[in-house]
Amino acid sequence: MKQIKTLLIAAILVLAANQTITAQAKTAHVDVSDIMAKMPAMLDAQKQLEKLSTTYDADYKKMVTEYQAKLAQYEKEAATVTEAVNTDRSKEVQDMQKRIVDFRDNAQKELQQKESDIVKPLMEKVKASIQKVGKAKGFQYVLDGSTLLLADGPNLTVDVKKDLGF
Repeated sequence: MKQIKTLLIAAILVLAANQTITAQAKTAHVDVSDIMAKMPAMLDAQKQLEKLSTTYDADYKKMVTEYQAKLAQYEKEAATVTEAVNTDRSKEVQDMQKRIVDFRDNAQKELQQKESDIVKPLMEKVKASIQKVGKAKGFQYVLDGSTLLLADGPNLTVDVKKDLGF
């Protein structure tokens, strides 16, 4: 019985010591979204994406305007042309609608892909910098500060920005 008590006490002490050691792990936080938002390369990328988006918007509006003009013209002339002409025009209008929807969908996909292609390498660069700064300062854990509810520990955001050169 005495051995069981001794083993139980030893197990409790080992667990308590383990909890104390774990609690002393060095942690810091960093605001990745702030870094990404202020990163010069990201600002340039956003300008590129806005320019591309503006081009797509202009093309889309032009297609819609053309569609609306044809639709109005065909509606005016519907009573004065033959049924065969109206059928052909109806097919043409449907084809225009499909082209407009396809254009919009493809433009959205292309914008998303372009954004992903731009953001991914920048995010990898930020992560590498966070790891470098965190290790250099002796931290075992670095948490993204944009999702923390309490962040009393050291903030590495400024150090990471310096490491990235801005």
